[in-house]
Amino acid sequence: MSERGTFGSKLAIVLATAGSAVGLGNIWRFPFMTGQNGGAAFILVYFACVFLLGIPGMVSEFIVGRRAQSNAARAYGAIGGKAWRFIGYLGILTSMIILGFYAVVAGWCLQYLFASVAGQLDGDAAYVIDYFKTFSSDPLRPCLWGVGFVLITHFVIARGVNDGIERASKLLMPLLLILLLVIVVASCLLPGAGAGIEFLLKPDFSKVSGSVFLEALGQAFFSLSLGTSCLCTYASYFKRDTNLLHSATQIALLDSAIAILAGLMIFPAAFSVGVQPDSGPSLIFITLPNVFREAFGAMPVVGYVISILFYALLVFAALTSTISMHEIGTAFFHEELHIPRKRAAWILTIVCSTITVFCSLSVGAYEGLRVLGLSLMDFCDYLTAQYMLPLGAFLTSIMLGWFVSRDIVQEEFTNSGTISVALFRVWLFAIRYVVPVCIVLIFLHQFGVI
Repeated sequence: MSERGTFGSKLAIVLATAGSAVGLGNIWRFPFMTGQNGGAAFILVYFACVFLLGIPGMVSEFIVGRRAQSNAARAYGAIGGKAWRFIGYLGILTSMIILGFYAVVAGWCLQYLFASVAGQLDGDAAYVIDYFKTFSSDPLRPCLWGVGFVLITHFVIARGVNDGIERASKLLMPLLLILLLVIVVASCLLPGAGAGIEFLLKPDFSKVSGSVFLEALGQAFFSLSLGTSCLCTYASYFKRDTNLLHSATQIALLDSAIAILAGLMIFPAAFSVGVQPDSGPSLIFITLPNVFREAFGAMPVVGYVISILFYALLVFAALTSTISMHEIGTAFFHEELHIPRKRAAWILTIVCSTITVFCSLSVGAYEGLRVLGLSLMDFCDYLTAQYMLPLGAFLTSIMLGWFVSRDIVQEEFTNSGTISVALFRVWLFAIRYVVPVCIVLIFLHQFGVI
């Protein structure tokens, strides 16, 4: 078995790990939640949650991964003991399910990118709605695009840590940021865009309630990829002198900045044409094509270019996330089965492609594929988001906070004493008390108890 790779620079660490967090959810979920929950007031609450829950949770997974320098299952077993390998197995399974259904939407984005280039989205509102319904209900095309996206991810992962993940991250993340900034500028220059900016950024503290705090807490939790073992796996490629707290802070801030920019991209354009953005697929595949057409109606060439750039942005955002999801299982099969990395990647690709096909069919051609009244795709989303992710993060905080030797945890956090012990004490308090309580609150909120 070949020697494990490591990220070649601090920039690579930030870009690759931030890429795992930045995804389609930043584009549609964060802006919508911000607008509906008090604008800038929600953003302030969200930032507080990132620092209370997100960064301590990220550092926890970083400690496990870098300490063990191995795949997630072996890493949790090495630092906590055999019984705790369960967390790693849970993260690997979670990531495979997420990649399976996430690739469906990523495939839709890829199809819409090609449709934008071909000028196939140039029609009235009824045409755009019908276009999405026709495409998504087709039994073959969505499956092919979804599996195709998994294959694109596969070929990045198969090249390894340095030639695959690191190189792709250094290319995709800057491109993503550039595209986002270009569309933000174009959107904010539209007539009437000021109303959208005000809607997003003007604080409305009257809307801030206990439920808003819990919504912000959940968004911070899911946005930063906590509980998937992604951060643990990527940290296994960190160098020993990596400042874990500093890296986690940079990644959290970059992820949050991209989410806010996504709001500045969507709301000004939507308000310019008098449209209230929805959340989810309807925003990306129905609402926004109409927004681009109407907002840039006087400049059809500009509207055409913006539409292409937008769907290219979505493809890049999706790819940075699918790469990280794929790597979790690939590293596991590579190291546990003692097989070449490329063969391990194929195992993951075949399993996830199968999930992609069934999830795609469940929301299109064969709606009878349902579990507990939900389409298979919605069920996979619900199962991972509501149960598996919070459980993984909760168990990680309990293990590190209460069961692993404090000396070991302190050594990793402080890089053998080169980082302030006072910061370690603050982090340890957070991971022992604040993070578990916050996750329990998320669980109770999801179950309707509070």
